[in-house]
Amino acid sequence: MDKENGIKRVDAEELFDKFWPMVLRRCREMLGDAENAADIAQEVFVIVLEKQDSLHAGHPGALLWRMATNHCLKAMKSYASRYGAPDGDSLLERIASAEDVESEVVSRGVLRKLFRQHPESSRTIAVLHLVDGMTLEETARMVNMSVSGVRKRLRALKKTLAELEGV
Repeated sequence: MDKENGIKRVDAEELFDKFWPMVLRRCREMLGDAENAADIAQEVFVIVLEKQDSLHAGHPGALLWRMATNHCLKAMKSYASRYGAPDGDSLLERIASAEDVESEVVSRGVLRKLFRQHPESSRTIAVLHLVDGMTLEETARMVNMSVSGVRKRLRALKKTLAELEGV
């Protein structure tokens, strides 16, 4: 416990013991490859170990879930840029499979515009519900929000994305 402000600091070993199965399962779901999933899961806990003095243990499960998701998305994007990805029609598919520097810059700009207008947690909500297939109730529990709040965030993201696709 931090004596200055009463915030419980993160104990990396405790988090590893408690959340390793969840993080590994998340990585396997996203990557579909047990070996790469284990590597990415280990990277998540290496970061937790390196930054344990500055992390707070408010909602460690949600934090680790988000970290695993983000690292898997980065790994998938890296793989797609190295080995190619199928062409898609939607803006999000084009962003995910951007292979050249110019496309990548444009894609980052679109995502920046999309998420600049919304809280960071909206990205997590979108991945949990739209990519992972979690129910609204499960998503709400993971991000510590009400179901109506999650629904509102998703509607707002979809509206903004539709506006960006129209441009």
